[in-house]
Amino acid sequence: MCGRFFIAQAPEVFAAFYGYPERPNFPPRYNVAPTQPVPVVIAQGGERQFRLVRWGFWPGWLKDPKTFPLVINARVETILEKPTFRGAVRHRRCVFLADGFYEWRRAGTGRTATRTPFAIARADGAPMALAGLWESWLGADGSEIDTAAIVTTGANGTMAAVHDRMPAILAPDEVGPWLDAGGVPPGEAAGLCRPCPDAWLRLDPVSDRVNAVRNDDADLIVPLDRPRPTVVADAPAAEHPRSSDEDAQGALF
Repeated sequence: MCGRFFIAQAPEVFAAFYGYPERPNFPPRYNVAPTQPVPVVIAQGGERQFRLVRWGFWPGWLKDPKTFPLVINARVETILEKPTFRGAVRHRRCVFLADGFYEWRRAGTGRTATRTPFAIARADGAPMALAGLWESWLGADGSEIDTAAIVTTGANGTMAAVHDRMPAILAPDEVGPWLDAGGVPPGEAAGLCRPCPDAWLRLDPVSDRVNAVRNDDADLIVPLDRPRPTVVADAPAAEHPRSSDEDAQGALF
């Protein structure tokens, strides 16, 4: 599963890495949460494009979003069959712009249970290409909202120490085939969404300040065993957004 992620590098790094012509000037974000606008790269007419979408997938056939659960993750094992994602995996695949994501390792049960947050990034410092699906939802009043979900797969050996699932992280040479919905059929594209090699990832325990959505600063991704910048004050406590895989795995927060 993936319920929070971060975008730390400069916009020009992502533009060069993914090869889209737009030059958006977006700020770093260290605690991206569900329902917020998030940057993705898509391909239309053979050209890559930068786009902002809502993180929380609404299928095109949806009548009333208020009746639909918050869907931020899509299990690769079921995206070819689930009505929610069947159209998107055929025609509207995207890549989330990210440098890494957070996951919580749970230990114990009941009141004695503990949840330790980890920041997971690429060991080589490159952008982390998270496979995604997007959809344009049209309201009865003519409004149009682009929405998206991150594709998830089973955990690799490194991630298994924290959680049993992880985002599907694409290799640089897999980004093109994943985005090429016109040339690469859904089954072949889904085959790209597998656990990445263990050596790709670095896992660092981080401050539990990441638990509060309103905290959004570079201190959040600093490992606990490294010197930390001074933070003036934590943001007020906020209700944590709920998130789940499309198959209703349960809330992360």
